[in-house]
Amino acid sequence: MTRDPVISVAELADALRSSGTRGARPPVLLDCRFDLAEPEAGSRQFAAGHIPGALYAGLDDDLSGPVQRFGGRHPLPSPEHFQAFARRMGIDEKTHVVVYDDQRLAFAARAWWLLRYFGHESVSVLDGGFSAWQRAGLPLESGAGHFPARAGDFTARAGEMATVHYDSVYGRVGNPPWRLVDAREPARFAGHQEAIDPIAGHIPGAVNKPWQSATNEDGSLKTVEELKHLWRDLPSEEPLVHYCGSGVTACVNLFVQHRIGRRDGLLYPGSWSDWCAHVLYPFAEQVAPTDTAVPAESDNLP
Repeated sequence: MTRDPVISVAELADALRSSGTRGARPPVLLDCRFDLAEPEAGSRQFAAGHIPGALYAGLDDDLSGPVQRFGGRHPLPSPEHFQAFARRMGIDEKTHVVVYDDQRLAFAARAWWLLRYFGHESVSVLDGGFSAWQRAGLPLESGAGHFPARAGDFTARAGEMATVHYDSVYGRVGNPPWRLVDAREPARFAGHQEAIDPIAGHIPGAVNKPWQSATNEDGSLKTVEELKHLWRDLPSEEPLVHYCGSGVTACVNLFVQHRIGRRDGLLYPGSWSDWCAHVLYPFAEQVAPTDTAVPAESDNLP
């Protein structure tokens, strides 16, 4: 069952209240708060207070695979890894999953995208995230969370989301069948700042659509009409390949594309960190070009 990809705080609160009285199963809540600079911060925040019934989904442990020389800083998890994680969370084929964070979808969108990538359709992001729940004065729960007594039967399979990898992107520089969309901040895109990856700049031919533009300052999503206006310069007949620093915040732009009714978005999972690795360690390959290459500063978002 495909659900609206956005759920409001009021709708979630009602779903949690009514699940006991109407016999309906409550949604599985995944708290995706994370901090690249301090990876344990998200789980500590979760333990200090989270939406009742939520379970923690960490970027490094649950939403990524092992880091290798190539593939970027946050490779996609294997189907086996993600399936085991989803089952541990109690996710069945028809379970409604709600994902949230407190960073304007920076990490929740990765969970949303992975669930869709591995074939789960019933998944929504919480509009405004954890902060919106707090502002509404709704109850919180503390502690490590309670895993369900029965594991889910989620089976990882090919979903509607698709990926492209370095060879495809590099081989089509200068004559791409798609438009590259870089989700990073303008300063990183332009090569003026880069505190995370060893080279500054962007992939030749890319356009910049900063992931933060999808939300308002309070973390709430902009309206569909506002989002369509922001993306009006990207022709609908041109497929879009999304990347960022490591395939995480690019998922915010993929969510936006889905939200405005475009289903032609692909993710370059390794993103800029993978591109840099091929520049630094080309082996027998030709060194990949970049549009800028200046020394590195930035915030701590992928």
